[in-house]
Amino acid sequence: MFFAPAIRTARFVPRSYDRSLERVVNDAFSGARRSLNVEQDDTSWTLSLDVPGLSRDDLTIGIEGAVVRIESKAEAKRQFKAAYELPLDIDVSASDAKLENGVLTLKLGKQVPVSNVAQLTIN
Repeated sequence: MFFAPAIRTARFVPRSYDRSLERVVNDAFSGARRSLNVEQDDTSWTLSLDVPGLSRDDLTIGIEGAVVRIESKAEAKRQFKAAYELPLDIDVSASDAKLENGVLTLKLGKQVPVSNVAQLTIN
C-alpha cells in the first residue's frame, strides 16, 4: 500500500473525508471487527456494541460535542477503545448507558441546535 502526502484545505477536502480515511486505515490494520448497531429517532440515537468480557467498572464513556469515546481502563482484563462521531451534538443530560450480557447500549440524546440569529432594525 502506498501513501502519498497531500495538502488538504477545508475548501477542497471536508473534515469528514479525513476521518473516514482514518477509520478505514485503522480498521484495516487493527484486524478486529466490532459489531455496532445504530438506530435513531427524532430525539436520540441508540448505539449497541459488543464488549464481551468487560464489566461496568472496566469501561469509561466520554462525550465531547458530537463525539462519544468508549475505552477500557488500563487494569481491565481486555482492552477496548472506540470513538464514534455523530451528525449533531449529544445532549448528555438526556443520555444513558446500559451493559447487559456483554452488550453495551448507549441511548444518546440529540441536542437541538440553538439559533443565534439577531434581528437588525432598518433605519
